[in-house]
Amino acid sequence: MKQSLIPLFLIFVFSSQAQINIDKLKNASKTAESIIKPIGLTDEEIISGLKEALVVGTRNSCIAASAVGGFNNNKSIRIPFPEEAEKIKKTLIQIEMQSQVDEFEFVLNQAAEDASSYAKDVFVNAIMNMTIDEAVNILNGENNAASVYLKKETREVLYSNFKPVVIKSIKRVELHKYWKVLVKNYNKIPLTKKIDVDLADYVTLKTIDGLFLLLEKEESNIRNNPKARISDILKKVFK
Repeated sequence: MKQSLIPLFLIFVFSSQAQINIDKLKNASKTAESIIKPIGLTDEEIISGLKEALVVGTRNSCIAASAVGGFNNNKSIRIPFPEEAEKIKKTLIQIEMQSQVDEFEFVLNQAAEDASSYAKDVFVNAIMNMTIDEAVNILNGENNAASVYLKKETREVLYSNFKPVVIKSIKRVELHKYWKVLVKNYNKIPLTKKIDVDLADYVTLKTIDGLFLLLEKEESNIRNNPKARISDILKKVFK
């Protein structure tokens, strides 16, 4: 009799354990679903909210960066003397051309400020390709998840579209004129080797980096500061 009870007991134990595991899976599934997709939000609302957050953040970033001193007076994004030309800088400072070096760096950042005023449309066009899967992951990500995504997915496109804008800005502020003064004096020094710097490439990359840094701060502000959510969709998605 006892032997016949053992199989029944084992069946009961395994059945109970299986039910517990099933219940755990169901609860885990519900928890995951609530994490992955916030309650009460449609796919369209999630995408719309994130895109608007990026558009608002981009607009604010471009306004801040393109203001007078937007790059020059902001240590976190100020563009330094090109690294590959650092030898030129050090050498010219040694022969008392610090003021010319400073002037070049100032105009270098002016070019970035000028280009930033035209950057919004380039960035916004890149934002529009976000998918729902990407949007959901971003919504549940870190405070800068949307900015990091945009930087990773669109950097090459942004570079290609933004570089012509930077070239025009470089011409407007006459950056090459200040650069030629430095190179000319550097080349007068005996035994120096020619250093070639693509200023358009350098300013484009550094301007994009600066704008993304500002965008990350804007995104974090929208996520954490209710007052920064200036539309109904932002208030709904980032509540």
